[in-house]
Amino acid sequence: MKRKAKDNPQYTGRRWLTMGILLTGALTLVARAVDLQILDARFLQTQGDARHLREIPIPAFRGTLTDRNGEPLAASTPVDSAWAHPAVLLAQDRERLVSVAFVLGLDAEQLRAELIERSGREFYFLQRHLSPEKANQLRELQVPGVYLQREYQRFYPAGEVTAHLVGFTDVDDRGQEGQELAFDAWLAGEPGARRVIKDRLGRAVEHVERLRDPKPGQTVALSIDLRLQYIAYRQLMAAVIKHRAVAGSAVVLDIPTGEVLALVNQPSFNPNRLPRKRDASYRNRALTDVFEPGSVFKPFTLIAAFESGEFTPESPVDTTPGTLTIGGYTIRDFRNYGLIDAATVLTKSSNVGIGKIAMQLPAEHVWDVYQRFGFGAVTGTGFPGEAAGVLPHYRDWRMVDHVSLSRGYGVSVTTMQLAQSFAALANGGRIRAPSFLRDFSHPAHAVVDPALANLLVGLMERVVTEGTGSAAVIDHFRVAGKTGTARKSGDGGYTEDGYIATFVGFAPASNPRIVCAVTIDDPRGDAYYGGAVAAPVFGEIMSAALRLLNVAPDAVRPGGPMTARRDAPANEDPA
Repeated sequence: MKRKAKDNPQYTGRRWLTMGILLTGALTLVARAVDLQILDARFLQTQGDARHLREIPIPAFRGTLTDRNGEPLAASTPVDSAWAHPAVLLAQDRERLVSVAFVLGLDAEQLRAELIERSGREFYFLQRHLSPEKANQLRELQVPGVYLQREYQRFYPAGEVTAHLVGFTDVDDRGQEGQELAFDAWLAGEPGARRVIKDRLGRAVEHVERLRDPKPGQTVALSIDLRLQYIAYRQLMAAVIKHRAVAGSAVVLDIPTGEVLALVNQPSFNPNRLPRKRDASYRNRALTDVFEPGSVFKPFTLIAAFESGEFTPESPVDTTPGTLTIGGYTIRDFRNYGLIDAATVLTKSSNVGIGKIAMQLPAEHVWDVYQRFGFGAVTGTGFPGEAAGVLPHYRDWRMVDHVSLSRGYGVSVTTMQLAQSFAALANGGRIRAPSFLRDFSHPAHAVVDPALANLLVGLMERVVTEGTGSAAVIDHFRVAGKTGTARKSGDGGYTEDGYIATFVGFAPASNPRIVCAVTIDDPRGDAYYGGAVAAPVFGEIMSAALRLLNVAPDAVRPGGPMTARRDAPANEDPA
């Protein structure tokens, strides 16, 4: 009788071998499953997330900059930016890449070269801040590897009128200049974040969770009055064009608070269309450009003279013969004024008279007065890049320096410093740092006796009614101020035909409310004196400012205005 197959030892061995193999395989699979599902689960989940789970930022809305009345000066609006996965886009037909380049206005071959260079990356910006038309065209193409991302772009409604004051941001909406930079921490906000799942092409296919909400930036209300800013800009630009000047600046301050009501410069630029290369038009000249002020500096020398007790407004000063030679240098007056009093020295802007007064004053005391009024130091506005100017220490003065400084040579200032110092005179001898924020004032401190400050206000009123500043007269208002005409320095000394024309003043003189400083750099027309070039600009700006702020007149009489603006006499020699 034959043996059954199952009793065959060979068959039995194969059966057990097969079962052993199957069992081993099953145990291996179970072990592997345990390893994958339990032991290595966290590692594998991390690896999977690393390939498909992404944390992407949610941009924060940048805060708005407004003027004191709520008019927007800088605002952000949502826009789309185009980006690509270089390897995916390169894998498409050439026609698709060409169509993308055409929509974006790019050279197709150059774009292809840039993508090849970045083929190892997963993200590459094709173009930032697209116009709505471009974004729609790109969206309609539906080219794999090309995507749109929502961002914010900054817009400046007033354009070049507020460019130097407001500044601008970069393509990532970070402040670069002006108040955009100064208040960047307040304006920027905090970006949020969300977690998404992306496919192999880098497209977000599923929103997983919102990690944190974006926090929008704060709205910052500046002290500027946009209405007055427009007027100041227009008047300054007209003067620069009329006199064929290189540049110009104007600053308007509220005297009781120190708030900056307007700040303009020429030339300007359009922050909505920034050129790639920066030029001189970017400079905020009112705060960064320093110059020798000339005769507009003389009131502060007179303060030192009256404060010393050696002089009064009635003190006689002999300016004969109209020249003064010190250390080989000769200064001149427009004409020989002869024997005049100290008050007339200011009214006629006598270089010889102020020089002779200064020679009798201690250098240390004169320097102290200049320093008290803020010269040689930044004004404290906090504006990025503000210049301090130069005030040489009295220990380094020679007699010629002493005389030169008395009439505004050998010292350098900014237009903002002049506005601040005259505001201190108008504010009863109390100086404060100018402020660019609405309803915010820096503390003021006394730099000179109020009675002395008021005395100078009266003398500077005579400059307008009787002297070199008659073109600054404003109907129905008493105006006080001072002209300045300074030669520009060049290679080898002062130029013969280059000047800085300046006028700084305030109104109403009986109760000063507004100060305005105007500087015209290198006027090339027939006129170049501060009284003829800068004073009329002051008059137009100040007239508008008084009207806009509803300041009550202080020079009205029955039957008509007390005064009418006249052409400035050419009696201020810069030599």
